[in-house]
Amino acid sequence: MKRIVIFASGSGSNAENLIKFFQNSDTASVIQVLTNNPHAKVLERCKTLKVSALSFNRIAFSKSNDVLNLLKATQPDLIVLAGFLWKFPEFILKEFENKVINIHPALLPNYGGKGMYGMHVHNAIVENKEAETGISIHYVNENYDEGALIFQAKCAVSASDTADDVAQKIHGLEMEHFPKVVDQLLKKELK
Repeated sequence: MKRIVIFASGSGSNAENLIKFFQNSDTASVIQVLTNNPHAKVLERCKTLKVSALSFNRIAFSKSNDVLNLLKATQPDLIVLAGFLWKFPEFILKEFENKVINIHPALLPNYGGKGMYGMHVHNAIVENKEAETGISIHYVNENYDEGALIFQAKCAVSASDTADDVAQKIHGLEMEHFPKVVDQLLKKELK
């Protein structure tokens, strides 16, 4: 059975979707959720779903080996960033090479980089009158949103769409595709 650790910073809807998807799976299970926000709604979701969840601060994450040692102890086969807003430290990436993935609410390389997350992305899509947008699932490297692409899904943006409309469309794509892509990645690894 493959082991998944999720990092999240906010409400945790993607984390919850992944947890539920893998609850009855023969492939994998979410063994832990880690967050940099002690007030994140994802912590409540994990309590309800009976999944271990911990919060940490910046020192534990990037200035010491606390989070790294926790990951070494749990030995995840895949680390999934689901709305996690901090840049991942290189020393953790080196330890878990090609085992850290992220979901981004745009078609990378467009609308990626520092500060481009959530409504910031959706507002930019609407302001620039884009005809389409989507999601990108990619490996994480030392730069924001620059790791190798794994999967993209697109949706149309109409001239009358607001940033909230775009956010709803993106959320739908995330809910539909993210667990399936994670599952496929883990099954590939099994072969």
